[in-house]
Amino acid sequence: MTVTRFAPSPTGRLHVGNLRPALLNWLYARKQGGAFILRIDDTDAERSREEYVEAIKRDLDWLGLGWDRFERQSERMDRYNAAADALRADGRLYPAYETATELDLRRKYQRQAGRPPVYDRAALKLTDADRAELEAQGRRPHWRFKLDQQRVTWVDGIRGETTVDCASVSDPVLIREDGGYLYTLCSVCDDIDFNVTDVIRGEDHVTNTATQIQIFDAMSGAPTGFAHHSLLVDADGAGLSKRLGSLTLESIREAGVEPLALLSYMARLGSSDPIEPRTTHAELIEGFDLSRFGRAPARFSDDELTLLNTKALHVKPYGDVADRLRVAGVPDEDAEAFWLVIRENITALDEIAVWATILNGGIDPVIDAEDADYVERAMAALEAAKPWTGETWKAVTGALKAETGRKGKGLFMPLRKALTGRSNGPDMATLLPLLRR
Repeated sequence: MTVTRFAPSPTGRLHVGNLRPALLNWLYARKQGGAFILRIDDTDAERSREEYVEAIKRDLDWLGLGWDRFERQSERMDRYNAAADALRADGRLYPAYETATELDLRRKYQRQAGRPPVYDRAALKLTDADRAELEAQGRRPHWRFKLDQQRVTWVDGIRGETTVDCASVSDPVLIREDGGYLYTLCSVCDDIDFNVTDVIRGEDHVTNTATQIQIFDAMSGAPTGFAHHSLLVDADGAGLSKRLGSLTLESIREAGVEPLALLSYMARLGSSDPIEPRTTHAELIEGFDLSRFGRAPARFSDDELTLLNTKALHVKPYGDVADRLRVAGVPDEDAEAFWLVIRENITALDEIAVWATILNGGIDPVIDAEDADYVERAMAALEAAKPWTGETWKAVTGALKAETGRKGKGLFMPLRKALTGRSNGPDMATLLPLLRR
């Protein structure tokens, strides 16, 4: 069975950059009839916060991205300790004592000498006496995984055949000086234990994937399948890193963006498929094809998302907003007709309240001085034409045109502003019968 996972660290709010791998893994699992795991990577006790765990769940719930299994790395430390002990026994995990400053200086010297800044494995030359002396000085080791310095090749689900020469990669640190685990070892343990079959993540993990494949081999675990999507850039091609704080899912939700509009946008961004609003998750799943994603940077545009959100609202069925209309004060007998009239004139659901106020006559008419007599005459004609139907607007304005000689905006706009307090909105012929005046 296909098993995918989304593995956020609870050190901040989810943003569109996080959403991309979450959504692609969810869609892939659902398309294959498989399972989707939400795994909280909370081994960094100092930075992890429970409030962020709850925020992650809340954001995924809002988007309708349900999970089949929930796991926390902080509850699996015994497993990671056992794995580390096994790697030590096999000679694949070794202690190193260099400080961050010492390592930085070495990298500078290597660059100046025209060599790649790859760890030189000096720690492997230490004797037991050397290590004892360093520890007597108060140094504590970090632990590195000894890579086989050979090429690692896999067939990537997006990039195709991909090769990384591990001779040009530093032996990765798996355990910090304080004994805390870094992402790499824990992730491999989890993927083995939870039978994860596919991992879809950003292309910035390509080199990390090569080292993980070697750790899979060292732990006698079957490596998962990997696919690396391109990273998000803004409309001008610049990185989004400086903007991610303003692109959290929380801020997007508060801006009135519909969940399915955001998902419709992100599910096709970077692929060869057209971006169109979808009305159900089933439609998103049915149209998903990982092979249609390319390696070019995916351009995220606020304007495109806003436009798609507007389009999504224009086709949103009444049943999806019935409760919201009721809360806004729209009478049940008028609710469906009201929604079908206003939905093409709003950009966010929050605007329902504005039009509900207009419906119930709770606005101040806008009447320009030069139009006052005309508006008074028109209101008298509308009053005489009650009850209002779909034909009333055309009949009354037609009579007013003949009587006053007004036409175009001069005929219609003063009445719209007087009845709604606004200079734009739905077709007045369909709105007028709903106005409770």
